[in-house]
Amino acid sequence: MKHILKVVGVAVLAAVLIAALGGCAPADEEVTLNLSVAASLTDAMEEIAELYKEEQPGVTIEFNFASSGDLQTQIEQGAPTEIFMSAASKQMNELEEQELLLEGTRVDLLLNELVLVVPKGSTGISEFEDLAKEEVKLIAIGDPESVPAGKYAQEALTTLDLWEQLKSENKLMEGKDVRQVLAHVETDEVQAGLVYRTDALISDKVEIAAVAPEGSHDPVTYPVAVIRESAHPEEAKALMEFLAGDEAKEIFEKYGFKVL
Repeated sequence: MKHILKVVGVAVLAAVLIAALGGCAPADEEVTLNLSVAASLTDAMEEIAELYKEEQPGVTIEFNFASSGDLQTQIEQGAPTEIFMSAASKQMNELEEQELLLEGTRVDLLLNELVLVVPKGSTGISEFEDLAKEEVKLIAIGDPESVPAGKYAQEALTTLDLWEQLKSENKLMEGKDVRQVLAHVETDEVQAGLVYRTDALISDKVEIAAVAPEGSHDPVTYPVAVIRESAHPEEAKALMEFLAGDEAKEIFEKYGFKVL
């Protein structure tokens, strides 16, 4: 009788273990994390992804680079996303208000600066006030409605009493994201543009003419969070920890970001 009970006990234990294992993903299962990332982070994040792949070969990172406003809209419409990296608090705040973020995962990760850039070697623009000169015909900024860099530019130009004049004189060309603004300056389509310091540093075709005065616009903060409907929340949290670690910090700082 004792022998029978022992056999039954082992069988039950085995069944429990099989059921438990059946509910777990295999250790070598490939996981793809979809990241919606502000365009200004393109170069830094692509390099960080290569480094993370070396440490976590089972994790593949897929990027969707665009303006923070466009990315917010896509997430609201259900686009598969594990992590959202915004170039402003506004878009992240609105997603949080809709309870689309995984609770407790939001952090402010980085800071940046807004700068005025001109084509390399050009003269005549050395400060923001020069934008009002008659000979300056076209200035590129991001669309203030969807591009954080454009919103910061609007705020800075308003503080400097330039916004209404430049707008009324039709001097402003709006780009879909900050990298498009940079490209307009690089190709001499415009005489100046407002981008982040990190964008200016990656280009050998532009130079910084001036830095937006401190206090002329909201702080350029980059919040990051896991999306509530993430298919892989634990893996996303692990990547978030890596982004806040020393190895990622070194890369962010190399591209000109300040890590909080």
